[in-house]
Amino acid sequence: METEQAIAALTALGHATRLAAFRLLVEAGPDGRMAGEIAEALAVPGATLSFHLKELVHAGLVENETRGRNVCYRARFDAMNGLVAYLTHNCCADSPDEACAPGPAVGRAC
Repeated sequence: METEQAIAALTALGHATRLAAFRLLVEAGPDGRMAGEIAEALAVPGATLSFHLKELVHAGLVENETRGRNVCYRARFDAMNGLVAYLTHNCCADSPDEACAPGPAVGRAC
């Protein structure tokens, strides 16, 4: 991931509604969620949610698929993992403290 991509992703996630929507999509896994389900879960009007989801798509964190008259959104796990890798690249490289090193991943990999 390049710096500009990381900035776009972090900017998109820097809003409470977008962060909540993204976390919901991560929780849903590769099947994603329909826009109406996301709106209901977050208690956000459809037009407002559409704006926020568009920002996540533009940042490359989410992809969408039209299913008839509905739209399904899903997290792009490759982008999420790329952002985490970008943020932790060379983590604690200059520190002699072994406790500083990142630990093994908890849970299953996405």
